[in-house]
Amino acid sequence: MVSPATPSAAAAGCWHCRRHLALPMSLLVPSCLALLLAEAAGIPTTLDGPFPPATRAFDRALRQGSDDVPLTDPRLAPRARPPAPEQIALAASADAGSLWVSWVTGRAQVGSDLTPLDPAAVRSEVWYGERSAAAAASYPRVATGSAEVYSQLYPYPGLLNYTSGAIHHVRLRGLCPATRYYYRCGDSSLSGGLSDERSFTTLPATGAGSYPRRVAVVGDLGLTGNSTATVDHLAQNDPSLVLMVGDMTYANQYRTTGGKGVPCFSCSFPDAPIRESYQPRWDGWGRFMEPITSKIPLMVIEGNHEIEPQGHGGEVTFASYLARFAVPSEESGSNTKFYYSFNAGGIHFIMLGAYVDYNRTGAQYSWLDKDLQRVDRRVTPWVVAAWHSPWYNSYSSHYQEFECMRQEMEDLLYRHRVDIVFSGHVHAYERMNRVFNYTLDPCGPLYITIGDGGNIEKIDIDHADDPGKCPSPGDNHPEFGGVCHLNFTSGPAKGKFCWDRQPEWSAYRESSFGHGILEVVNSTYALWTWHRNQDAYGENSLGDQIYIVRQPDKCLLQSTSASSLNW
Repeated sequence: MVSPATPSAAAAGCWHCRRHLALPMSLLVPSCLALLLAEAAGIPTTLDGPFPPATRAFDRALRQGSDDVPLTDPRLAPRARPPAPEQIALAASADAGSLWVSWVTGRAQVGSDLTPLDPAAVRSEVWYGERSAAAAASYPRVATGSAEVYSQLYPYPGLLNYTSGAIHHVRLRGLCPATRYYYRCGDSSLSGGLSDERSFTTLPATGAGSYPRRVAVVGDLGLTGNSTATVDHLAQNDPSLVLMVGDMTYANQYRTTGGKGVPCFSCSFPDAPIRESYQPRWDGWGRFMEPITSKIPLMVIEGNHEIEPQGHGGEVTFASYLARFAVPSEESGSNTKFYYSFNAGGIHFIMLGAYVDYNRTGAQYSWLDKDLQRVDRRVTPWVVAAWHSPWYNSYSSHYQEFECMRQEMEDLLYRHRVDIVFSGHVHAYERMNRVFNYTLDPCGPLYITIGDGGNIEKIDIDHADDPGKCPSPGDNHPEFGGVCHLNFTSGPAKGKFCWDRQPEWSAYRESSFGHGILEVVNSTYALWTWHRNQDAYGENSLGDQIYIVRQPDKCLLQSTSASSLNW
């Protein structure tokens, strides 16, 4: 855990909190209570920053990676017999009054000459209510939806095709916030066509007075032994919502014939005619995740490993991502699964697409501008954004890779005072100081890279400021968009492509697998904790922890990009 280097600046600037120490806890000003709790626990706050850059060296006693779990593992193998549902997953809708339920029926097929299933052959029903029921007819409500089937087709000799089971999506409406519901999904007209009873608790109502209990954040998960440790550790922390910031299954680390996954596809298969994928890994991943996703909403955004090109020249992309996941795209006005937004209590979440057009003249930028303008900070004080590829990153891997996206969008997020940004892509952990345009700025977002879920490509350990590890400006080309690599124009790295020491905007970095938990306390304080996988075996052992503090009275919403507060 990174500790503040000096006594709490927040404590010095919030003397009025101490006046209330003699009052009952229930009468304390909420922000003051949060500050006092932070001080008592010795947890730093962002008000104590900017922090001197710190690095915890990679623990050489740990493996840098592990192999994928085979599909024969009981956690990945089919457990339900058709027409029973499997791979059941929940997703939040625009607000707590509605929720998406998704599942798969039928068997996927792999081969050369395939006949897709008829998605209309099995109904899409969810029977549900606030009390447990022994049979579907005993639930007071039923909702219906639709189903689809997708294919992954490769017109190249020796490559196999794939067609999925029927993927069902049903939206439940008229739900009560913060309420437990019981449900069964499937087709009630078929023998064995309904799932066992599951349950979920809806998110809190939109408003500044209520927040999700815990929001788990994980990226670049995959399905290795390390991935399973991450998911087990995440489940122990009992979140009420999970954000997945891209790169879910790493099915594209395989040939279409299956076999063994590899850390580097192009290295192992240099003669492959296209970046292949083995789609049954998606089905195994859905089964593995079902114990969590069938009771907790999982909110996803695409990463580069979801591109999965197919057809001649790879003209078709993202088929699995677009078919398998339900997201509130229509509800949030984006009408595309590549970017969307939703509310969870007093938090407005914005999920952005790094692999679709992000230019200022494009549809995503226009939608983002309108979405941010609609945010009422009296109702949702917190605005949290997430996308796959980080803008601020001091590791050699993917260094400055998405500089074009930063240059197009950063000013818009800054002017609207986005509070926190989560990204993945880099397989390590890094928390920044508040920053805007590579300059320390107390009104800038807090950027966090959390791409350390455990995938087969292994952990990233090299930093761009390590001797001999600065990438060439010709390296790190993105799989979408242009190249905007730049030399720094001010500060200690002026005129250079890389710093010669850890950049001042990088507060803490460590190469370990894990996940994060965000716990919003009130309209100005939120506790962020990074849990390393190895910490699951130790008492009171944490990788990184800090209170993130909003200053809405000082960091005012702006129509220009000038900072309103100096450090």
